[in-house]
Amino acid sequence: MTSTTIHNAMTIDVEDYFQVSAFAPHIPRDSWPSLPCRVEANIDRILGLLDEQGIKATFFTLGWIAERYPAMVRDIVDRGHELASHGYGHERASDLTEAQFRDDIGRSKRILEDISGQEVKGYRAPSFSIGTGNLWALDVLYSEGYRYSSSIYPVQHDHYGMPDAPRFAFYPKSEDGLLELPITTVRLMNRNLPAGGGGYFRFFPYAVSRWLMQQVNERDGQPAIFYFHPWEIDTGQPRQQNIGLKTRFRHYVNLHRTEARLQALTRDFKWGRMDHIFLAKQ
Repeated sequence: MTSTTIHNAMTIDVEDYFQVSAFAPHIPRDSWPSLPCRVEANIDRILGLLDEQGIKATFFTLGWIAERYPAMVRDIVDRGHELASHGYGHERASDLTEAQFRDDIGRSKRILEDISGQEVKGYRAPSFSIGTGNLWALDVLYSEGYRYSSSIYPVQHDHYGMPDAPRFAFYPKSEDGLLELPITTVRLMNRNLPAGGGGYFRFFPYAVSRWLMQQVNERDGQPAIFYFHPWEIDTGQPRQQNIGLKTRFRHYVNLHRTEARLQALTRDFKWGRMDHIFLAKQ
């Protein structure tokens, strides 16, 4: 167990394997209803893992998923976790007009709240797709009743990223407005290194991820925000055959190691929900 007493935010982006942005050119959206869904079984395994360590987490959930698996959504909430929005159909915010974005986040919020009976306070854009070119999306989120966003990743990446954004929680406009909670990075050699999970957690040895998070807790004195997807623990998911080598590598690398690494992560750090960690002082 690390010596820190800081609670970090454990977050799960609830989407299925065929909904990832990198597969969008290869898997038509209108084929989704006919594809075998695996999200229920994967979420059940994740809930069991969290229960073992007494951890409460935040589940950023697609409205499309929630409509089809309302019992799963209620189970998440009944176990004491926070339910938040990942949009409706996993469309990148940067691909939507303001009107389309408003419809997407409003629809998702209503679906999740109707199913759970609880207020949905948080939102995470698919593929961290809020950045320099569409910061207007943060104003739309606030006007639709969201209290925080976790949609900006302050790194340089070929699909997303806003490397000059603040590394830790900040108010883009005013302290009575929307709170932005960037995915965790470590500042090293004048660069922000990704330290918040996802594909990096699978690619690097676990010791690297642990060290990076320790830097954030012990050197910066800040809570880290970690994320992963249900499909990242699923070695039995259908394999896509028509994708490029880079996409194949990013999606499938070390899937067989993810669950054991998550178990180690839950033991080595203290964890909590996004709202309890970042909104409690408001």
